Amino acid sequence: MEETKKPTILLVDDDDSIREIYSYAFRNANFNVLEAQDGLEGLEIATNKTPDVIFTGIVMPRMDGFTLMENLAKNVKTARIPVFISSHMGREEDRQKANKLGAKGFIVRDLVSPVEVVEEISRVLSKGGVYRIDFDSYVLDAPRLAQSLGLNNNFQCRECDEKMVLEIKLQDNSQCSMKAKLVCPKCGWETE
Repeated sequence: MEETKKPTILLVDDDDSIREIYSYAFRNANFNVLEAQDGLEGLEIATNKTPDVIFTGIVMPRMDGFTLMENLAKNVKTARIPVFISSHMGREEDRQKANKLGAKGFIVRDLVSPVEVVEEISRVLSKGGVYRIDFDSYVLDAPRLAQSLGLNNNFQCRECDEKMVLEIKLQDNSQCSMKAKLVCPKCGWETE
């Protein structure tokens, strides 16, 4: 019987107690846990160990979480590692910046329990073959699709006016079959 590989998470935060809380929660959920005290140390660990996912704070000495994400994106080895942002303030401008940098999640620490964080990250990791793609809303049949879905020609979200992206989930690699829907990268609203 083949043993399932435990996912590895890198926790990046300058607060020892925060790292300890999340480390405990992730270890209890059968994750391997790596820890870093700031973005610079996190970048070094991510480059050398290539974790499956990174959970990082924003404000830290030497390198903050956003700069960490920018540096991860520049390296072929780390560019595809999903990153979740942990915020203790939950500011909208931080949420928008995290989305722009490609964060898979923006978690406001006081509103979400460590167990819920583990569940959210586990859910995203289990998606595997899900891809989000930006597209030109005026080329080929895009305007006709917008009309069929009851969206405006700019494919703006009905909830927050952000431009929607195409989310594609591979169903069967051998048959190249997939399922697609439009999703708002800002608020999460999606077509059915």
